[in-house]
Amino acid sequence: MTLLHDQKSALRTLHWQGEAEGHLVLIDQTLLPTEFREISCQTVEAVWEAIKALRVRGAPAIGVAAAYGVCVGLQTVRGGDEAALYRRLDEAVTYLATSRPTAVNLFWALDRMRRKAEALRGQHPPAEIARLLLAEAATIEEEDRRTCRELGRHGASLLADGSGVLTHCNAGGLATADYGTALAVIFAACEAGRRIHVYADETRPLLQGARLTAWELKERGIPVTLLCDSMAAQVMREGRVQAVIVGADRIAANGDTANKIGTYGVAILAAHHHIPFYVAAPISTFDFKLTSGAGIPIEHRDGREVTHGFGRQTAPDGINVYNPAFDVTPAPLIAGFITERGVIRPPFLETLGQLSR
Repeated sequence: MTLLHDQKSALRTLHWQGEAEGHLVLIDQTLLPTEFREISCQTVEAVWEAIKALRVRGAPAIGVAAAYGVCVGLQTVRGGDEAALYRRLDEAVTYLATSRPTAVNLFWALDRMRRKAEALRGQHPPAEIARLLLAEAATIEEEDRRTCRELGRHGASLLADGSGVLTHCNAGGLATADYGTALAVIFAACEAGRRIHVYADETRPLLQGARLTAWELKERGIPVTLLCDSMAAQVMREGRVQAVIVGADRIAANGDTANKIGTYGVAILAAHHHIPFYVAAPISTFDFKLTSGAGIPIEHRDGREVTHGFGRQTAPDGINVYNPAFDVTPAPLIAGFITERGVIRPPFLETLGQLSR
């Protein structure tokens, strides 16, 4: 499936449609790359399902979706009293927090919405509080857009003309409100006139690299070669890769990083081949309350994603399946974090500690 030029220029992963009584619209990423469809989420349950089912995915985009999910949830009580509004707010925030456990941006955005609501308590009628919370969610979306652009600008300097860059999973525009994290670096480098060739791991078992990253890069006209995950070592050995850049779902205070399953293995391969391994993520993805990656909760998903991938059975009936959605890359394997404030280098306990102040 190829989008027309005017569709590509207006492509948005998710957005709010209408005024206070409007709803969240997002691209159903489970259908890509063969079908492009936007869906409307008009209840908090629909937003929860979209996050859980990976219709919207990527830590920054999940955070934006959750913020708008709070606004959808409040629509049932906008005409009531303040007590009813705050009860509903607590219900919506608590419920949305159960959708996925690993991406810290989900909890960051929900906490920000709760804190904004507390600051407004007793100062406005309920309908006005709901309107101001919608404005806060829109601010979170716009901030993510600016953050992605800044992140790309800082990271582009790491890529020389003619570089081969390997990435894992999808950390592009589909994972954020606009430009991506890991792919933002590649987009910015290409816009600066550098020739970049991307090697995209297909990312089993749900193939986000094949379905989403390869699609995004092809749509932008950036040279991309799709790999099975098990081929990464070979392309590194052949000297085709000069840098690895991935996104992140949660980063501990010491730099340990949770990202899509398979990232840890890619980091080990990069270290063996003396290739710099970078993580591109906004400051909101850092969880400074966690001292190390040992405390990062890892989501485990339905085994049928492995045994019946995309509806076709590929394993024996009744087989045991281990299906963690994420793994944790230890900080010593990471050459630097590309953030909206610049590239953060080791020693991470010191340099990342400065970000939390």
